[in-house]
Amino acid sequence: MKVITVFSTKGGVGKTTTAVNLAWEASRNSRVLLWDLDPRGAATFVLNVKPQGHGRRELARQRQDWCSGIGQGTAYDHLDALPADESYRDLDLVLDAAKKSTHRLARILESVAKDYDVVVLDCPPGSSLVAENALRAADTVVVPLIPSPLSLRSLDQVVSIVTESAKSTPILAFLTMVDRRKTGHPAAAESLHGARPEVLEISVPATVVVERTGAVRAPVAAFAPNTAAASAYGDLWTAVAAAVHLT
Repeated sequence: MKVITVFSTKGGVGKTTTAVNLAWEASRNSRVLLWDLDPRGAATFVLNVKPQGHGRRELARQRQDWCSGIGQGTAYDHLDALPADESYRDLDLVLDAAKKSTHRLARILESVAKDYDVVVLDCPPGSSLVAENALRAADTVVVPLIPSPLSLRSLDQVVSIVTESAKSTPILAFLTMVDRRKTGHPAAAESLHGARPEVLEISVPATVVVERTGAVRAPVAAFAPNTAAASAYGDLWTAVAAAVHLT
């Protein structure tokens, strides 16, 4: 089983959209679980699954087996979701009270290793104990970057957090919300591509198609397969799958 953690120190960069689309792309050939760790529950909403309200309670009981069989089916074959609920707002406190608090999620995920080939973790933004757990559990960390001069600083922050919190986990960054009509976006995109080894030559355009993800409540390729955005997410998954040696 491979664990892909989608993470950013910034909010509003397309993190959840990335997680949902990566999970859908992976489900074409693998059994996939998307675990929504963000108390806002955006991925839960997009995949149209209902919170069960027992996430924090079961973690507090320190049960490793609660995750097994709890993934809810979605409208898509081979794609299950473990939804967020409001109790996740206190998840940092729950993890802090547990033994080996920084390894808690990794231990829980061991119980689903036979059920899934890929787990995608949608992290809340910023540094937290939840994020540290998700980074420690990851086989690779995917970082969306908006095309701006501050993007490399954001990437530096992610690299620092991963270095301090995790093993030698590969980081894959890519550009998202790229609007060629905006002054500065093309130049920023060109300078970011190749500026760092972590930054892939992949750009997800800023289009109404991506914006409709929340309204349609579906991954891009599920409702607009012949678009540049769908192609970009497909390319991103190909890069991620190669990074974790997923056959």
